[in-house]
Amino acid sequence: MVRNLQTDEKLRPVDLARPYGLSTQAVRNYEDAGILPAAGRTAHGYRTYTLVHAGALRAFLALVPGHGHRTATAIMQAVNRGAVDEALRLIDASHAQLLDDRRTLQAVERAVGGLAPPASGPDHRAPGPRSGRRYIGPLARELGIRPATLRKWEEAGLVRPRRDPVTGYRVYDDGDVRDARIVHQLRRGGHLLEQIAPLLAQVREAGGLEPLEGILRDWHGRLSDRGRAMLTGAAQLDAYLCRLHTEA
Repeated sequence: MVRNLQTDEKLRPVDLARPYGLSTQAVRNYEDAGILPAAGRTAHGYRTYTLVHAGALRAFLALVPGHGHRTATAIMQAVNRGAVDEALRLIDASHAQLLDDRRTLQAVERAVGGLAPPASGPDHRAPGPRSGRRYIGPLARELGIRPATLRKWEEAGLVRPRRDPVTGYRVYDDGDVRDARIVHQLRRGGHLLEQIAPLLAQVREAGGLEPLEGILRDWHGRLSDRGRAMLTGAAQLDAYLCRLHTEA
C-alpha cells in the first residue's frame, strides 16, 4: 500500500519501488529512460526523489495496461520534456486504435451472425444439399478480395474447395463460404494465417461456431479491459500533470 507522503519529503529509490513490487534498479532504469524526471542528488551522490517522481511512476504504471509499455514510455518522456501536446497525440492514437479494433470485432461478429450452420455432423463437407455454390470469381467479388487471395488461403489449408469434375474449376459450397468469411474478417482483425488455421480446425471439428464465439467473447473482454485501463491511466496522468503545474 502506498503511504502518505509529505510535500517536501525526500524519497529513496526503495521508497518508490517497494509499494509496486519493483526493484530499485527498475526505478533507476525508469529515470534513465526519461519515464521519471531526473532525480536530485545528496552530497554523497545518492539519488533522492519527491512526490513528483512518485506521481510520475504511478502515471506510467497506470498507462502501461491500456497503451502498452512502448507508448506509455513515449507519453511519459514527452510530458517530462514539456511536450504535453505530443503526449496527448500519442494518447489519441491509442484511443483511435482501440476504436478501430472495436469496429473490426463488430465486423467479425456480423460475419459470424450471417453464417449458416454446417449441413450435418462435425465435418462441414458431410453429404447433403450444397445450395449457394460459388466459383472463385464471384466469391472473391462478394468478399471484396482478389481471387489470388482465395488461392493463397487454399494453399494455407484455410479453405478447401472442391474441383468441378468436368471443368476443373474450384467450387465453394456453403461450408467453404463460411470459412472464407471467417478468414476474411479475422485477417481484417490482424490475425495471421497460422493463427487462423487452428481456429478453423476447431470450428470444423466442433460442427459449429462455438470455438469462434468463445474467442469473440474473450476479444470483447480484452477491449473492455483496455478501455477501462485507459481511463485509469488518464486519471493518473492528469494527477501527475497537476502535480507538475503545482511544483512549477
